[in-house]
Order: sequence, then C-alpha cells, then structure tokens
Amino acid sequence: MPLTTAEKEAQIAELRESFDNAVATVFVDYRGVDVETITELRVKFREAGIVYKVAKNNLVRKALVGTDLEGNEALDAALKGMTGIAWSNEDPSTAAKVLRDFRKDKKDVLAKKDEPEKLIAKAALLDGNVLPGAQVETTLASMPGKDEIRAQLLATLMAPAQNLVAQLAAPAQNLALVFDAIKRKQEEEG
Repeated sequence: MPLTTAEKEAQIAELRESFDNAVATVFVDYRGVDVETITELRVKFREAGIVYKVAKNNLVRKALVGTDLEGNEALDAALKGMTGIAWSNEDPSTAAKVLRDFRKDKKDVLAKKDEPEKLIAKAALLDGNVLPGAQVETTLASMPGKDEIRAQLLATLMAPAQNLVAQLAAPAQNLALVFDAIKRKQEEEG
C-alpha cells in the first residue's frame, strides 16, 4: 500500500532530524541478506546506541534538500538499490565498527562462493563529507572511539605526574640500595 503524502512528509522530517542529530552516518547495502541476519545486525546497532532504519532513497534525497549534501554526486551514486542507514549520534566510528565486526563474525553467511559480497557499506557521511564505501571500513572504522580517545588523553595527562613520583622516589630507593649493599658487605666480612 503506497504511503500518503502526509506519511511521506513525516518520514522526510524524521530522516532530516536523524541526519541533523548524527555525527556520522553509514549507508548499508543489505541486498541478499536474510531477515534473521538483518535482525541480528539491528540488535548489535541498538546495543551500540546506533539508530538503524531502512528508507527509500527518494525520501533520503528529499530529506537532504536545503543542506550542503543536496545534489552531491557521490551520495547520489550511493543512494541506489536497497539502502539501510545507520546514524551514530555520539561516536563517529561506532556504526562503521559495528558493521565491520558483524561482517567478520558472519563471514560464513555473508561471503558465499560465486555470490557478490553482502552487507557492504555504500558510503558514509562525516562532518558534511561523503566517504566512499571502501573507506568506511578502512578509515572510519579504524578511527579511535570516544572511550579510546578519553583513555589516551588520561594517559597523557597522568604521565607527568607518574614521572614526577618516580623521580621523587628514586633518591630514597637508591639510598635504600646503598644501605642494603653496606649491610651485605658487613655480613660477609663479619
């Protein structure tokens, strides 16, 4: 049953809001993937805080009208065939990482001999730029996540304090070693 104009407008508004709120978006070609596998992927996305929807390409184009992405050739080329969209609202690399890891885990189901590859990234949006599908797994998925960046920052901030503590403890440690050496020498002599 075709959608009414009001339903289409509501979907366009919902898509537009999702694009506005996202820090990164991954477009996925889910052609040839069975429902059970897609359902598993949806669960993985949900667990990671990713919003995943299937949308008509025409509605996606209409949702992007008035943005810098309107009429973008690379994005228009990606919006062909069956398209699933994964929006990441906090960590830009999360959707790409979930997709990459899921494809690795389901390699036996998704990569059958004499069949085209399934569940591939068509493109991604990051900071208003369109990344081709090949770069989604190689570049976007390999970016450190929010928690990894926090850990790196914390390690960087803690390093001077740790070095200071080590420097302050070194003279006392060296003195203790000297006393220990003197004690051993006296025990050997005496």
